[in-house]
Amino acid sequence: MSAPISDRSVPAGTSGSTLIPEAAARHVQDLGSFVTASPSSFHAVAEACRRLLAAGFEQLSERKEWASPAHHDGPLRRFVIRDGALIAWVSPAEVTAETGFAVFGAHTDSPGFKLKPKPTTGKHGWLQAGVEVYGGPLLNAWLDRELQLAGRLVLRDGSSVLTRTGPMLRFPQLAIHLDRSVNDGLSLDKQRHMQPVWGLGDPQQADLLAVLAEAAGVSAEEIGGYDIVLADCQEPQTFGAVGEFFASGRLDNLSSVHAGLTALLEHDPQPGGPIALLAAFDHEEVGSASSSGASGPFLADVLERISTGLGDNPEGFKRRLAGSLCLSADAGHAIHPNYPERHDPANHPQLNSGPLLKINSNQRYASDAVGAALVARISANLNIPYQEFVSNNDIPCGSTIGPLTATRLGIRTVDVGVPLLSMHSAREMCGVADPWYLAQLSGAFFAALSSDQAEA
Repeated sequence: MSAPISDRSVPAGTSGSTLIPEAAARHVQDLGSFVTASPSSFHAVAEACRRLLAAGFEQLSERKEWASPAHHDGPLRRFVIRDGALIAWVSPAEVTAETGFAVFGAHTDSPGFKLKPKPTTGKHGWLQAGVEVYGGPLLNAWLDRELQLAGRLVLRDGSSVLTRTGPMLRFPQLAIHLDRSVNDGLSLDKQRHMQPVWGLGDPQQADLLAVLAEAAGVSAEEIGGYDIVLADCQEPQTFGAVGEFFASGRLDNLSSVHAGLTALLEHDPQPGGPIALLAAFDHEEVGSASSSGASGPFLADVLERISTGLGDNPEGFKRRLAGSLCLSADAGHAIHPNYPERHDPANHPQLNSGPLLKINSNQRYASDAVGAALVARISANLNIPYQEFVSNNDIPCGSTIGPLTATRLGIRTVDVGVPLLSMHSAREMCGVADPWYLAQLSGAFFAALSSDQAEA
């Protein structure tokens, strides 16, 4: 990464009169470290676990009983993982029947490519990797980049290990001399053109899984299954006239995971405050329909077990949910200067002008007036900016875990996120200040929720 931004005068927002706080510069440097450590959802969870354990959190197992007394000496700081998803929480020293959950939701996965079965392929003297498109990546953004393989190997004895290869693969683009019309419109076939090269030789004599096994310190014969993705190897970087921009892979949605994790690690629960909880799901980019996705039972299971440990009966659990609120954080769109017609005519989110309050009348986002008022109130109290985002009527927006969480649990939910350019590219960009603004908003959300604020 470049020189620390705190050494520079960096204009934020449209007026150019506000300097980005030094804390924002430190936050984005740490975000870069988090992204670098997290080439896959499994690595993101492992890095979050490392930070949580270092901060004194206790890791629980879903297979064992959770003791959670209503009165204990000091806050309870705990977390549990399920594959590529993680839920961590901080309970105040005293929890009453009126104590709700303040849930910060995000997702650990990013669009890209996953390794297929029988992955060692190739022809014409090239070794290639058989990959499958995951989610909705901008295919052209993955061309001519040094890529790594990363993820989880599950061994035949049932244990699992993480692996990452470092720079190894590339999708080489066809030279313009062989396609003179390429600048008139690039067309990429997902099967024929998006199979990366990783070496030279006969694929019958090579074994890509052996490379992954060696990187993990195991033998290829031990591998029983794998969840492996491709990830960009380029380091995160600040750039711009005065270093006001930040470029990195996987900002959608590790910028949100990192903001929520940072806020939870810094959270000091006060008497009467909520149970602050970070829920980082997997598989959002492909619909969340998995046991570790937001459409699965993971969050409901954890909330119910926490509630049961506090002595709640089913009625008490429902009351606790009714006094809860979810802040669903996922990256959104800043206005693109070269394509302004693709945005709503009146709402033009800018970089370094605060996180987005994401609104959609068709419930692709879950924000309503109550949630909007909460964001407005917290932002005013913190003296930080926020911006409203709504789509152009002719261009339907994507969705988030927000509507899924609201539907599954009945918890009032508001959608927010950091504004990006180049979303779903192999390398996205945001403003330096916005991830820190989101972390500040998240921390205040953990502290501010009370039962009356969660009611209509």
